[in-house]
Amino acid sequence: MAAETWPTPNWPEGVSHNVSDYEKPLFSILDESAQAYPSLVYTIFNDATRTYAQVKDTADRIANFLVSRGIQKGDRVAIFLPNLPHYPAIFFGILKAGAVCVTCNPLYTANELNYQLNDAGAKVVFCMDHPQFYPTTVAAVKDSGVESVVICSVKSYLPKVKAIIGGLLGKIPKAQHYESGHLFFDEVVASAQPRPPAVEINPVEDLALIIYTGGTTGVPKGAALTHTNFTYDLAASNEWIRLVHEPGAKPEKTRKGGFHTYLGVLPWYHSFGMTCALLSACSHGGKIICVPDPRAGNPPFTEVLKIVQKHKPTVMPAVPTIFVAFTNHPQLDQYELNSLMGCFSGGAPLPPEVCRQFEEKTGSVIFEGYGLSETAPIAAINPTNLEQRKIGTIGFPLPGTDIKIVDIESGITELPLGEDGEIAICGPQVMQGYWQKPDENEKVFREINGKRYFLTGDIGHVDEEGYILITDRKKDMILVGGFNVYPRDVEDILFTHAKVALAAVVGVPDAKSGETVKAYIQLKPGETATEEEILAFCKENMAGYKRPKIVEFRDTLPVSNVGKILRRVLRDEERDKAK
Repeated sequence: MAAETWPTPNWPEGVSHNVSDYEKPLFSILDESAQAYPSLVYTIFNDATRTYAQVKDTADRIANFLVSRGIQKGDRVAIFLPNLPHYPAIFFGILKAGAVCVTCNPLYTANELNYQLNDAGAKVVFCMDHPQFYPTTVAAVKDSGVESVVICSVKSYLPKVKAIIGGLLGKIPKAQHYESGHLFFDEVVASAQPRPPAVEINPVEDLALIIYTGGTTGVPKGAALTHTNFTYDLAASNEWIRLVHEPGAKPEKTRKGGFHTYLGVLPWYHSFGMTCALLSACSHGGKIICVPDPRAGNPPFTEVLKIVQKHKPTVMPAVPTIFVAFTNHPQLDQYELNSLMGCFSGGAPLPPEVCRQFEEKTGSVIFEGYGLSETAPIAAINPTNLEQRKIGTIGFPLPGTDIKIVDIESGITELPLGEDGEIAICGPQVMQGYWQKPDENEKVFREINGKRYFLTGDIGHVDEEGYILITDRKKDMILVGGFNVYPRDVEDILFTHAKVALAAVVGVPDAKSGETVKAYIQLKPGETATEEEILAFCKENMAGYKRPKIVEFRDTLPVSNVGKILRRVLRDEERDKAK
């Protein structure tokens, strides 16, 4: 898709405004890397490695197995796993069978998983051999259309010594009992042939994934995404991203052939972790470190710091709460983190102070991006060089993508430069639509000048230099005495307080002004503060109508499994109190 030249004097030198040759099956990126780099490592898990040739062989066998179980083109197959080395082979195997992958949050309850399996119409589910996850699967597949369950053990991909010792000591997680008829991953792979079926894929029309939104605004909806949605995002981000690979050298495109190692701290069931870690690593012939639980260790996140020091990742896609966890870790100075070259922040707005602290402590560069599950997910990225990067913005649209700021009421009228409105996206990464929800599709798609735009629900504007700023979510906006208060504005200022680790702001009912601002604060380890101290800080640093009138301290703030602070949960708590 040809896009108009984005109006900015700061478009990075050498970056094209368009990309091409991306219309291909998503599984082709594995085949290409396996052909070019068969002996290079793709996955790292507990020091055990799998090469591209090995992952492709297993993916081919999974595809062969699925067809033998009656899976046909367009059928849905679910993955209910954390970030284990089984994941890429299963994922690509599903696509090679012509099926549609349905990625499921491994922390779902049985009811949540049952809803998703039924909504997607999944016929097969891959789950983890685990005392919690497997029983959840067993309960969830009841009253569903699932015909086959495949159980995956971490023992399959542990180093032999660790597998033996772990088995003897009972440290390898496993379920207490297994249902009759359920299958085991190792047996499935061993009995199948490495011959995937010959399936004709139309990458522009055929679905690759159904990724469910977080459900922060209601019942989760499945974003139906095609092969091209992802292959475009990979091609466009590769055209955009420029990294300094050696000190003093000029920035260049991400090097291929095993140069880069990606830290897999984001869950792969989510589009951010899927595209920016699992798939990006594969497209470059790079390594991906499987991190099933980034919060592991005492204190939390200690184990992932050990992983960074040992395996020296160069690229880390993460959400702001992970950057906060790194910078506030009491043992951070004990670890070497200077292998990190580029860190991609997304999933939620990155407070400028968090960016500054992380870069100061690690020497890395964070470039913020923007997208949604519905856009596979990347739609815009900040320049990846320090000279043109503008902290607090999401930069410019990806090459080949167009973004408009439209009026909130109709979603059609484009607004002037600098005026806040709803962000609308048009590009090859925009989903086909919500799975089997035509009414929802009517709400979020608009035709503008003959092109199809997706209404994101996010409020933002374009500044005088062409940088896009997200002001906030449309549903999170607080109305104080006729003034619009955007929680992010207040939170960004709160993050500059030396004692604040995390902050969340919501609107609460107020008889005088309609709503008033309430701040929830999580302090840094070892710090103490009073409500008066925070309110005084706010009085010094923000306009009167924006200032929180109430401050509540919390040991922890509610976050999603991806790491987004859940303002919705805090608002619901306030609503329940008022009843």
